[in-house]
Amino acid sequence: MVWAYCWQAMEIFHLRYFVAVAEKLSFSGAARSLHMATSPLSQRIRDLERELGTVLFERDSHHVRLTGSGTALLPIARDALSRFDDVPWRLREATGRHRPVVHLGVPPGLHSALRERLTGFTRGCAEECELKRWPGGSRELLLGVQRGELAMAIVHLPVHAEGIEVFELMSEPLGAVLPAADFADRAAVSLHELAGLTYVRPASRMLPDYWDEIEARLSAAGIHHRMTLDTGDYGSTAEIIANGGAFAISMLDPQSGMQKLRDENITVLPVDDFSPSLATGLIWRQDRTQEQPELRSLIEHAQESLSVRAA
Repeated sequence: MVWAYCWQAMEIFHLRYFVAVAEKLSFSGAARSLHMATSPLSQRIRDLERELGTVLFERDSHHVRLTGSGTALLPIARDALSRFDDVPWRLREATGRHRPVVHLGVPPGLHSALRERLTGFTRGCAEECELKRWPGGSRELLLGVQRGELAMAIVHLPVHAEGIEVFELMSEPLGAVLPAADFADRAAVSLHELAGLTYVRPASRMLPDYWDEIEARLSAAGIHHRMTLDTGDYGSTAEIIANGGAFAISMLDPQSGMQKLRDENITVLPVDDFSPSLATGLIWRQDRTQEQPELRSLIEHAQESLSVRAA
């Protein structure tokens, strides 16, 4: 009996791995989203193919494609995962708790205006539910919403995932974080001036997908030196930049939630030939709002309460 239970759990994880690869059509991309190495992910897919007796992906050195069997399995796997992930909230609803607990994902570095609105929203819905904040990077929070662990989440956009609804709450400009010793007297900087510096970025798991677009623009401008910090500590990035010869991209507004990590040793300037902006939005699973009118009402309240017209 114990053996049967463990094997069932393994099958669930196999399906989760399969869906991740099928949606990305990339083993390396799927591995990053699952926070695992590519080699064990490939092995789990091969295990699933052996168990099902069919090939799910056509693979070569450059492309990954679904086979006919893989295409047929994808909606079945999504449905099975959706039902499995829905067990916690379905149980909570079935037991009829008077004041339900709602988990809301929140990423780091929220703008102060949005954080203030979040505090007001939390107080405003206190009689209807107990709102608990769950911290994490945008990619982690998206997975939490997809799995039903989070009712909704505030994330940095863009988000492209089947069955996920997105409502933009605000957009804030980004700038270059630079050593104050070299740039304190400047009002702006150009991409050309950044070409001789090292671009410092935190670990990929901490960054929204929009940073991939920024990376491409920096490379096109001739900025090729990179340093990736395997940490979520943004203070470490500031310390490296303060030493000189490096820069990062971060929120430009002094009212940003990142302001607390800045000191007199760094400055943040607009880039006069590049105007990136980071959008922040609310996400939730469409099917859950269709099945739960109370959740739909709460999300509508969140859209109205959290929306920031200008930052």
